[in-house]
Amino acid sequence: MANFAYKYSDPSANASGSTPFGIYDSDSTFQSDSITVCKWTARRLGYPMMQVEIYSSSIWACFEEAVSEYSSHINNYNMKNWLWEAYGTQNRISGSIGTGSLEPQYPHLGTSVVLSKQYGQAANVGGDVTLKSGSITLVKDEQDYNLQTLWANVSESSKRIEVQRVYNRGPASITRFYDPFMGSFEQRQMLDNFGFSNSSPAIIFMMRPISYDILRAQMIETSDRIRRSAYSFEIINNRLKLFPRPTSDDAGNKVWFEYYVRDDLMETTRDFTENKVSDPSNIPYKFITYSSINAPGRQWIRKYTLALSKELLGIIRSKYSTLPIPGGEVTIDGESLKAEGREEKTSLLEELREFLDSVSLNEKVKAEAEEAEASQQVLSRAPLEIYIG
Repeated sequence: MANFAYKYSDPSANASGSTPFGIYDSDSTFQSDSITVCKWTARRLGYPMMQVEIYSSSIWACFEEAVSEYSSHINNYNMKNWLWEAYGTQNRISGSIGTGSLEPQYPHLGTSVVLSKQYGQAANVGGDVTLKSGSITLVKDEQDYNLQTLWANVSESSKRIEVQRVYNRGPASITRFYDPFMGSFEQRQMLDNFGFSNSSPAIIFMMRPISYDILRAQMIETSDRIRRSAYSFEIINNRLKLFPRPTSDDAGNKVWFEYYVRDDLMETTRDFTENKVSDPSNIPYKFITYSSINAPGRQWIRKYTLALSKELLGIIRSKYSTLPIPGGEVTIDGESLKAEGREEKTSLLEELREFLDSVSLNEKVKAEAEEAEASQQVLSRAPLEIYIG
């Protein structure tokens, strides 16, 4: 067993190159603190009055573990608060063990954006999938058309299509308005300038309110639905049925429709989190840079280093519970040291977890709600001014 003081005959000796993982060895602050933390830990363990049966490299290993433990809890805190904000964003983790810290993601809409795109896609007003268009040629007296056979097998390599909209409508009712008073040449010229001459009644447009045109259009459309065979369709399993039955005048005309390719819909949904943040295991948080840790954090690390060192020294001393000496034997405090170190570790971890939970976003919202409620109670008891007009 080595005397602890022997390691520090050279004042430049530090943890660089002596820690198991070397995560923080290049950090100059970690190097300088490793010397002071090691000396402080040894003196808290009884040196120089008592011999400490561990090497300085073992204390440096405890120091590295304490920093990593603190980093892990801070990263867990960040994940608890920001995971859903980072969900689906680019995963920038590369290599094995990284150094340096990653700032928390800026708040954004997160999965709300993804949901809004999917809703927009379903409503045909947005999304990430291309909405395509196709057409079929009408045949006299033929009402049924298989869009999968007539269009998808030819234009989409037989892939399944999802039809979103069919353009099978009658002429606009406004084009069927009759106005016996077309007006003077100057009035018609003015309508031409506004683009109304081919789709709106002339004098009536200028002499009557727009509500008249709306009621008139509704009358024409209702008449078509009740008295005539109105334009409509039904589609089941990509089989389109048109109403009314096409006549010889309709033959050769086209009915257009819009659709998605089902494979495009499925692939877009599946690869949303591919190589992106999908769970706590791949959110890009690295070990915290030691020099960026503030004073309270470093104090916690020092205490945790001492607790780890106590546990380690207790394990070493527990190998021999007693040592023979002339005329008797000496009992070594290995078990008590080990128990004390584990108890301190548990206490420190609970303290850190409780503190991080107390400053989480959930607690922030609760505190703001309590503050708002208290402010309302105070204001409710304040006298109100009497207004005299």
